[in-house]
Amino acid sequence: MGKTALVTGVTGQDGSYLAELLLAKGYTVHGIVRRSSTFNTERIDHIYQGPQASRRTFVLHHADLTDGVALVNLLREVRPDEIYNLGAQSHVRVSFDAPLYTGDVTGLSALRLLEAVRASGSGARVYQASSSEMFGAAPPPQNERTPFHPRSPYGCAKVFGYWATVNYREAYGMYAVNGILFNHESPRRGETFVTRKITRAVARIKAGLQDRLYLGNLDAVRDWGYAPEYVEAMWRMLQRDEPDDYVVATGEAATVRQFVETAFAHADLDWSRYVRYDPKYERPSEVDALIGDASKARELLGWQPHVRVAGLAEIMVDADIRQVADQLAGATVRIDR
Repeated sequence: MGKTALVTGVTGQDGSYLAELLLAKGYTVHGIVRRSSTFNTERIDHIYQGPQASRRTFVLHHADLTDGVALVNLLREVRPDEIYNLGAQSHVRVSFDAPLYTGDVTGLSALRLLEAVRASGSGARVYQASSSEMFGAAPPPQNERTPFHPRSPYGCAKVFGYWATVNYREAYGMYAVNGILFNHESPRRGETFVTRKITRAVARIKAGLQDRLYLGNLDAVRDWGYAPEYVEAMWRMLQRDEPDDYVVATGEAATVRQFVETAFAHADLDWSRYVRYDPKYERPSEVDALIGDASKARELLGWQPHVRVAGLAEIMVDADIRQVADQLAGATVRIDR
């Protein structure tokens, strides 16, 4: 029998790619989804197995990271070997508008899950999705020894989750790791995140459906990688003999402006004709530059990024162009692989 994994945030970008990876490795995957009156499973519909399937290797459960009792009960039922905590309110700008909700779902829920593992006697290995936003104002390049200086409620919540993970590892001997992932994108990225907002606008402008793209700070520097490669690093962290924390990044810096230029150029468009500045997209406190040093992950995990920012922008533009074409043709639209 293969291993069993529990994935929170399984309907998100990272969760869907991770579920695919684990299924390909022979795992049985259990995913947590929040109860809603509308379905939000587009990213995983192609791997979902209904309750009538003879042997289900991908199972969804209704639960919520704010309900500690439900988490304990689920762990006792599923008995996972590995847990990947990817669930969060993960939009940095939104975290300024909903700071308490973000602190609860993104920060305290990491503690709830760790305590559920301890209380249930699960013994599962735990991956906590930490974030480069924890570094905030710390000068780049940032690595595992860089002090945290978060500049958003989201970053603050992730710092709490990080230290809770370290504390449970040290206090209870749990196998718990932090993956400090820098920005990672794909065609499955949510449409309100800046990279997907850009590539979707490129596709719609190319098709004559949109004539303007409004953005905030074009000078912010980020280290952008490809999400399917980053979930591989998550899995590798839980295969090591000893738990530890790792930065995952490409080490390549690009401004938002450079991403815009590359995306528009790939569709033979002049970005300056369409992009406009809107101050409402500025954060109250900005993070100027996040550039990761993933030397430790390369050395100990054998992990290497292959897709760089220019190739990433092109992958996303091509996928959005195909999606817009399908919409215009009245075809069934799927989220690109």
